[in-house]
Amino acid sequence: MPRIAGIIIPDNKQIEISLTYIHGIGRSLSKIILTQTQIDPRTKASKLTPEEVGRLKDFIEKNYKIEGDLRREKMMSIKRLKDIGSWRGLRHIKGLPVRGQRTKTNTRTVRGNVRKTVGSGRKPASEVT
Repeated sequence: MPRIAGIIIPDNKQIEISLTYIHGIGRSLSKIILTQTQIDPRTKASKLTPEEVGRLKDFIEKNYKIEGDLRREKMMSIKRLKDIGSWRGLRHIKGLPVRGQRTKTNTRTVRGNVRKTVGSGRKPASEVT
């Protein structure tokens, strides 16, 4: 199994798809990386030569922020927003959508699937009459 940027990428997939297992690399960036390093995107990750894996590692580490560095930078930018007390920072603190989405409905993922539906308000009888 090839190991790139501390991540073991899957062997049985094409290298174009395997690179997306690295945080910060999606399909489009994967295509760009493979054209720059002159590696065929359709080859399986297990069929890569050690020289090709080395080229990939060097190119990715020199040109892109990935994994820990990217997560750290993202976390620091959110922390900065919270510290200066901006609107977006306050939304991050409260755990609400940050980019102007509606909150009456459709915020299940951000709020954590909180269902606050109310019944008719009438309690059932305590004993059968």
